[in-house]
Amino acid sequence: MVSIVLFQFEECPYCAKVRAKLEEKGLRYEKVNVSSNRDDPLRTELFEKTNVHTVPVIKIGEIYIGDSGRIIQYLNESF
Repeated sequence: MVSIVLFQFEECPYCAKVRAKLEEKGLRYEKVNVSSNRDDPLRTELFEKTNVHTVPVIKIGEIYIGDSGRIIQYLNESF
């Protein structure tokens, strides 16, 4: 099974939608709460990998996907 990491804000409604989809699909994942500061090194790294400034961002294996709509579409098509 591929490793899945969800980079998120706990209170983010878009992150909650992605968490719900992961749970609906029965996928195990790790949650990483990120800083709200866009200058945070992790946020900078996520932007460089996805070209998206917002969360959620998901890492599936070595693939990074930003934007909840794109993440949910990927999960529906791939799992």
